Amino acid sequence: MATITLKGNEIHTSGKLPLIGTKATDFTLVAGDLSKKSLNDYKGSKLILNIFPSIDTGTCATSVRTFNKTASDLENTKVLCISRDLPFAQGRFCGAEGIENVVMLSDFISGDFGNDYGLNIIDGPLEGLNSRSIVVIDENGIIIHTEQVSETVDEPNYEAALNVLK
Repeated sequence: MATITLKGNEIHTSGKLPLIGTKATDFTLVAGDLSKKSLNDYKGSKLILNIFPSIDTGTCATSVRTFNKTASDLENTKVLCISRDLPFAQGRFCGAEGIENVVMLSDFISGDFGNDYGLNIIDGPLEGLNSRSIVVIDENGIIIHTEQVSETVDEPNYEAALNVLK
């Protein structure tokens, strides 16, 4: 279990992020067209998993916008933006914002992704949502960077996530 905060109030996650150097755990998430996507669908690509509680909050929306700006410049890299929002809400946001360089995926069905990656919030007002985290996976499926954002309303360290890909 990890301890993070929400506006200074302590909350907890279901575990800890995977260790750097370990193989990424497979996942099944739902895309905007309601198809299922797994880690294998992105085999051979570097991945930035931009994980957040809900697209309908300011910081979460900013993280998607920020990665959308940089994603098209990244060689052999896909940015997967993952939340428990319904794919319809994710699609609405992307349409309204002109987001087209990232892949939106939803963990709404079971929450297994959040539990498997140790980032499901288990108490407090955001209980059941995924905590703000970044996981970077190389083209061989090995985790090369993680960040558990300690204060939920803060943005992740974009530069650190991008620098490990260079």
